[in-house]
Amino acid sequence: MSLSKIQQLEKYTIKHPQEVLLITVVIEEEKDKVMIFKGFSSSLMGPTEFNAEIPLISETAEIISIDRLQSPYNPKEPKYIEKRINLGKNGKLILS
Repeated sequence: MSLSKIQQLEKYTIKHPQEVLLITVVIEEEKDKVMIFKGFSSSLMGPTEFNAEIPLISETAEIISIDRLQSPYNPKEPKYIEKRINLGKNGKLILS
């Protein structure tokens, strides 16, 4: 069984603990910003489910963009590695 988009992103951050991913997403017509660090996801604009087994981003959500930042994340002075990463062909994530 293949990993969901959010699981792929969480797995990426486990392999790259020096990075934080900032995801812009639309979930049920609501825009959200989600931060992923060391395998954990958290909404920056709304509540985050305490149970990590419940995915924060559904498979029907539309990922608008992904930003890679250096950790530790400082919202006042973010250090971007790469901005506005998009999904590749067929909706596959282009992060390795």
